Amino acid sequence: MLLNVIARGPDEPSGAQAARPPIVLLHGLFGRARNLGFFQRRLARTRRTLAIDLRNHGDSPHGPMDYNSMAGDLLDTLAHHAALPATLVGHSMGGKVAMTLALTRPGMVHSLVVADIPPARTGHGQFSLGEQMLRIRFPPYLNRAEADALLRPEIPNADVRALMLQNIRLGENPGWVIGLKDIVASMTNIESWPYIPEGYTYPGPTLFLAGGNSPYIRREHYTVMRRLFPNYHLELIEHAGHWLHVENPTRFAALVEDFTDRY
Repeated sequence: MLLNVIARGPDEPSGAQAARPPIVLLHGLFGRARNLGFFQRRLARTRRTLAIDLRNHGDSPHGPMDYNSMAGDLLDTLAHHAALPATLVGHSMGGKVAMTLALTRPGMVHSLVVADIPPARTGHGQFSLGEQMLRIRFPPYLNRAEADALLRPEIPNADVRALMLQNIRLGENPGWVIGLKDIVASMTNIESWPYIPEGYTYPGPTLFLAGGNSPYIRREHYTVMRRLFPNYHLELIEHAGHWLHVENPTRFAALVEDFTDRY
């Protein structure tokens, strides 16, 4: 499956810049490529960048989801765009896709940034949110203010609601533009961690970013992180939860830029 890509880069890259691997940005569940536009524009001043709509999200095709299939989507898409090997930057679900590709095809991944998700099942997820979204019934016409009011009873958190609003087709015949039924049907896979055969590791440079207020990456995950990613480094982003790139974008951007400058 070829995924939708937003590509940006410097107008006239220098020889050294052109030789660096492209940076690929992968959103989390219910997100989309354009959510990462702030970071993509910063990185694109000096580097080729590709922001990806993962399966069932944004403008990409729909279908059943599991991490091996989604890593395959990513590999095929990057090959199609002559963007391998690449530096992968993934948040949450996107981080799991990035880790899966790095572990199964390490030669295709130059370096890796994983934002607030470990290579494990965390016990946290969005299954109930997906079911709430499926229950919403749309009127014949909807503007943004009306859509916000429609979502508010099911999604009281304003930040989460703003994220969900971008997944609604407004105007006449409104509805979800994402593959919501496929997402909810695949939620067990999304919230899990795929089987990785014994001995598979990713030896390249790896940066894990954890929100200081987030419960996702915990001390008990460090052993499996070290086994699978022996050259990993962990940075804590204070005053941020799971949506660390939204809650502390300045620190998030600085850490990603420093890492991608070095590797």
